Amino acid sequence: MTSKLTHIDETGAARMVDVSEKAVTRRVARAGGVVRLNAETLRAVLDNTVKKGDVLATARIAGIMAAKKTSELIPLCHPLMITKVAVDFEVDEAVCVIHVRATVQCDGKTGVEMEALTAVSVACLTIYDMVKAMQRDVRITDVRLLEKAGGKSGHFIAQE
Repeated sequence: MTSKLTHIDETGAARMVDVSEKAVTRRVARAGGVVRLNAETLRAVLDNTVKKGDVLATARIAGIMAAKKTSELIPLCHPLMITKVAVDFEVDEAVCVIHVRATVQCDGKTGVEMEALTAVSVACLTIYDMVKAMQRDVRITDVRLLEKAGGKSGHFIAQE
């Protein structure tokens, strides 16, 4: 079994995968998550009246910073020379949710899925942190990889 696990060596010890022989290709990953709020909290976010400041602008910056720090947070991730990080929000007022999306890109030997997932996770957590005084029962859900492209494993698009 351990021979099939890429982050475990033949003795069972954790290791960073050697990507030395892999080709440099354009790597792109998109991830998403959902923050579920009540109507009053969502209105405060949209009206920019949350006491801690501009929630979405702060969450965007936090997500970008998180993508750049992923290899410091996830033990076996490679440090990457990221060329693009975008964090965007789509608000659905009818159901009081904020859809958080991150796109990360690099030209490298390994993918950027973890960077995109980390960006989304930290952006969602930042929204929670900024509104928790107003609403303690905020729910963060559906954090997942939406798409990845580049590298040997090809193009992946998540099914709804």
